[in-house]
Amino acid sequence: MAGDNDPTREPTIFSAVLTPHRSLSRKGFLALMLVAGGISLVTGTTFLLAGAWPVFGFCGLDVLLLYCALQVSYRRARAYEQVTVTPSELTVRQVSHRGRVSEWTLNPLWVQLDRVVHAEFGIERLFLVSRGQRFAIAGFLGPDEKASFALALLAALREAKRGPTRTVFD
Repeated sequence: MAGDNDPTREPTIFSAVLTPHRSLSRKGFLALMLVAGGISLVTGTTFLLAGAWPVFGFCGLDVLLLYCALQVSYRRARAYEQVTVTPSELTVRQVSHRGRVSEWTLNPLWVQLDRVVHAEFGIERLFLVSRGQRFAIAGFLGPDEKASFALALLAALREAKRGPTRTVFD
């Protein structure tokens, strides 16, 4: 096992963990569910008192569907990508929301970063291209975040292509 002071360990030029953005916190989720449930209860009770009792069940159904949709969103937020660049390797590890792992190790000397750019919206897709293969990365980032990530990754790849020209202290 290699320790932190192992002289054979390569310095890390770039490392990033990319995660999907979720704007609704757990407290926000609870508040939203309480408000939606309250509105649904008042609306359903109004229809129940007016004699339209079947509507009461449907008012609860919409809250249940909202709850299920938000739970799916939170489960999908468990996905992440880890990108690491050293002088001799570019490693991309993608972990799906179900825990399925895909990992690629590429030589940074042969890797190119390909972008699909929309004139109005900016970068839509990013790909690593190496030896005729394309690997999609940073799929859940927004256009501005993709642009920032692409610049940082390109700088790291240029540094890896220059070779060991600097001293790195961990």
